[in-house]
Amino acid sequence: MRFLLDDEQQAFARSLDALLTAADTPPVIRSWSAGDPTAGRALWTRIAEAGVFALAVPEAYEGVGPLPVEVAVAFVELGRHAVPGPLVETVAAAALLTEPEAAKRLLPALASGEVIATLAPEGSYALDGDVATVALAVDAEELRLAPGHGPVRTSLDPARRLTRLDPGGELLARNPPLLRAITWARLATAAQALGVGLALLDRTVAYVKQRVQFGVPIGSFQAVKHQLADAKLALEFARPLVFGAALTMDPADVAATKVTACEAAYATARTALQLHGAIGYTAEYDLSLWLTKARALRTAWGSPGECRAVVLGSGLSGGGRRS
Repeated sequence: MRFLLDDEQQAFARSLDALLTAADTPPVIRSWSAGDPTAGRALWTRIAEAGVFALAVPEAYEGVGPLPVEVAVAFVELGRHAVPGPLVETVAAAALLTEPEAAKRLLPALASGEVIATLAPEGSYALDGDVATVALAVDAEELRLAPGHGPVRTSLDPARRLTRLDPGGELLARNPPLLRAITWARLATAAQALGVGLALLDRTVAYVKQRVQFGVPIGSFQAVKHQLADAKLALEFARPLVFGAALTMDPADVAATKVTACEAAYATARTALQLHGAIGYTAEYDLSLWLTKARALRTAWGSPGECRAVVLGSGLSGGGRRS
């Protein structure tokens, strides 16, 4: 099967790419990492106005979805620009809020960007709990509106700020659809990782054309070409899997896609770091914003081993692990 985006989906991707390019995300990411979310909140509003969060919200609650393929299209672009914030968690929250009273209360504000939601399955960390306006604590039996959060902890990716949610809080629903939320989170994470990998590849291709050794650009060396070709193949193999999984939304398909996309992005990050040399290790160089995100997304919402276990029929486990 061929999974090709239609004209409208391609136009949506281009418009979102243009919006995020104009936003110049690296300074936004650095401010977010430092604990100043002002620019990030403004960008969140613009992303919401572009309709990204409405894609995950049913029409009955002022959204246009749920449209998983379009969500995947959007998250590829969000990853390509390394946009910070609980983007995946907001989509997962939309999947969780199926109880009519809670949905009516929260989903319209989520779709419009008025609400920034984060989510933590039992025993895991919530992403950006200090910035989110709605924090949901969930397990197989209860969905609660957390009353607060603990101290912020550092992550592999400085832009991913982790907190524990305080126990208790208002009960929103019993027996919430946790598997559905995890499936949506894994799809969005896979698409985001694909975008991160594509950005790393583009930046590295541009760099090896400029970096000179022995009087010639290193991009002319056969070994360098082979490394970049391997990264390109891995990412291009992952791309149709992302959109194929978005069509089925089968938990095993999505888990397989997450492994493939995240491993491709991580391998591309390793190649990018090697080919950039010493400058790739500096936090001041913008490449680091994508390198650390590729590593963190690899284990967010399920490690490779956990996702492979789902594919092999061993059951869903540890979906809420954070990095």
